[in-house]
Amino acid sequence: MLITFFKANLIGAYALALASLFVVLPMEAGPVVQRLALALLAVHALECLVAFKYIKSYAGSVYLSFALAMLYGLLHWMPLAKAYRLNQAEKAGL
Repeated sequence: MLITFFKANLIGAYALALASLFVVLPMEAGPVVQRLALALLAVHALECLVAFKYIKSYAGSVYLSFALAMLYGLLHWMPLAKAYRLNQAEKAGL
């Protein structure tokens, strides 16, 4: 439930940054929100490079998994990493 809350906040931040391109936000918050969204995307891009091993283990398309990782970051790939490690432990017979 908490992960859904964080995902909704990320979508809200991206939507607010996009809206600030067309609408003036109060207290001139538009540029700040846009920089925040760009920083989030940059961090998520770095995460994609580091966690690509887990991102490609997604049951669906690799492109979809990459897009979800760019949007949600570790909220997307951390459950994949846990499942990957569990699967590797089962294969090793632990």
